[in-house]
Amino acid sequence: MNTNGTPENVRKELAALLPRLRRFARNLTRNPHDADDVVQMALERGLANLDQWRRDARLDSWMFKIVRNVWIDELRSRGRWGKILTGPEAGENVGHSPLDRDSDLLSVQAAMARLPEDQRTAVSLVLVEGLSYKEAAEVLDVPIGTLTSRLARGREALQAMLAPGDAG
Repeated sequence: MNTNGTPENVRKELAALLPRLRRFARNLTRNPHDADDVVQMALERGLANLDQWRRDARLDSWMFKIVRNVWIDELRSRGRWGKILTGPEAGENVGHSPLDRDSDLLSVQAAMARLPEDQRTAVSLVLVEGLSYKEAAEVLDVPIGTLTSRLARGREALQAMLAPGDAG
């Protein structure tokens, strides 16, 4: 997702990225309201610092990194408060969906939420958002080998959680 860098084109590219940024933020935060706030802050930060974006780099990778950094900043500012309380989304998927597809989607979302953050982020960037290993490693500021390990552990954990007969 390279763009020619004109302000108008960058704004168009950012608008096109919104669904992916929101999906990534929801995987990070596990809360739709927090995710929307994080994406908004990331967009503000990205637009304010657009001069720092390398025109030869992918805009989506740069923005995923900003989203991740905004979330880390948010967690630090919250301190322990966020670890004590459970958000309202904890009960939003209670009950059974009449459609298998909805049930499967909820199972995958629940399994993703149960992954450790490092694995969830790796899975989200590579398997959900389609970034290459190299791009995802750059977003996370880790070596490719570390990303590969996190991704492998995340895949194994998801397969185990989603295997028939797993009660959760």
